[in-house]
Amino acid sequence: MVIKPKIKGSLSLNCHPVGCKEEVLNQIKYVENSKKYKGAKKVLIIGASSGYGLATRISLAFGGSESDTIGVSFEREGSKRKVGSAGWYSNIWFREEAEKKGLIAKNILGDAFSHNMKEEVIKYIKEEFGGKIDLLVYSLASGMRTDPDTNKIYKSNLRPQGESLTGFTFNVEKESMEEVTLTPATEEDLTNTVKVMGGEDWELWVKALMDADVVSEGFKTMAYSYIGPAVMEGIYRHGTIGSAKEHLEKTARDLDGVLKDEKSGEAYVAVNKAIVTKASAYIPIFPLYASALMRVMEEKGIEENAIEHTHRLFADMVYGDKPEFDSDKRMRPDSWELREDVQEEVLGIYKKVTEENFKELTDFDKYKTEFLKLNGFKVEGVDYDEDVDLEELSKLKP
Repeated sequence: MVIKPKIKGSLSLNCHPVGCKEEVLNQIKYVENSKKYKGAKKVLIIGASSGYGLATRISLAFGGSESDTIGVSFEREGSKRKVGSAGWYSNIWFREEAEKKGLIAKNILGDAFSHNMKEEVIKYIKEEFGGKIDLLVYSLASGMRTDPDTNKIYKSNLRPQGESLTGFTFNVEKESMEEVTLTPATEEDLTNTVKVMGGEDWELWVKALMDADVVSEGFKTMAYSYIGPAVMEGIYRHGTIGSAKEHLEKTARDLDGVLKDEKSGEAYVAVNKAIVTKASAYIPIFPLYASALMRVMEEKGIEENAIEHTHRLFADMVYGDKPEFDSDKRMRPDSWELREDVQEEVLGIYKKVTEENFKELTDFDKYKTEFLKLNGFKVEGVDYDEDVDLEELSKLKP
């Protein structure tokens, strides 16, 4: 069949498998032609099938470290009649390319929050992955979590705390800017969001791996986060998601103490820049800010997509000689985004933007392109008028 994008509001309903492959290849090509570094050899990535998680896997495998990787993700399998999720295909295309280099690239699909998943991963590490891992990257983005002990389901709520918040967001389907008002979070909203997006599951992963004795001496773990500027404070640091991120950062400090004592290791949060991801597209107000930021950073020659930002993070900071930590021991590759000159110009756009002029003032076209690329559309080198053989693709396994 010929596959064209189906978008509902800011939700993509399908993907293009060939486009997903080309996008993975493009990211690999970028890394292979960029700065090389030596890092971890055995890596576990939780949330590995898109965005920063996929970029992390590609950078580590193809950026000089030649890392063997295990990627945990929750994706929808394709069939002879129905297209699977973008991450399903991205996992497959990454594995194929990594195996061509003689690397291990194991994809394990399922609920990362469950005890069963942790047990399955540990079993694989012991039996087929050399027995130890050097690095755990926690890049999970989910709106829902089932507590593995109680089976209670928690759903995150992206709301402000204290008072309502009104702002603008994008409707990608209609190419319009729409006003949204978010009502204040309840205590239950706050509890649920911290439960889903905080550091509890990251800590459970580290504890399970350490209890099973499958982490090496000097083991490092990091979780991805976001802080953002003042214009985003209402929905981020002063909202439910901000409380979740604070919990994540506290978890990092606690884990760092344990790892230093027991493994001469370390744990920290890496604060990444704003990019278009499947998760960020749902965050009210964020899309408008991100599109203004894209324009300003592009004009200054410092704009980065997921693979560019992630590769700089690892090549220069995590395994390079230019680490940037703040006073709370958070690694800060987002420093380019938060430069005073950048934020001054972004704020200027933000104050002037209206429903009539947003396409002229922001880089909405780039925002939409990046949104479509997440699902394999608008990728250079792909003929979107060609038939896609779903029956043949259904034979592929992760």
